[in-house]
Amino acid sequence: MSMAADAELEKRRKQLRFRSWHRGTQEADLIIGTFADQNVGSMDATELDLFERVLEIPDPVLYDWIIGNSAPTENMHNKVLDALLSFKYTPNKR
Repeated sequence: MSMAADAELEKRRKQLRFRSWHRGTQEADLIIGTFADQNVGSMDATELDLFERVLEIPDPVLYDWIIGNSAPTENMHNKVLDALLSFKYTPNKR
């Protein structure tokens, strides 16, 4: 991969981390932001596309899926969403 392509991927990763931490609700910020911090760095361009699709889902809907109050429809599933839904958030002890 070229240096320009690498730089573009890093720019996208940084933007996605920011979006993940600034969702609108503290609960979603913590879970999705932590997931992004732990996973976005190893995502390729296709997976970043899938994660962008996940981030387009409204907060209340996505949060309900994460906590198990409802389930996504079959057409919404993708490998990144499935990874997020199986992600186990652990708060930092301060």
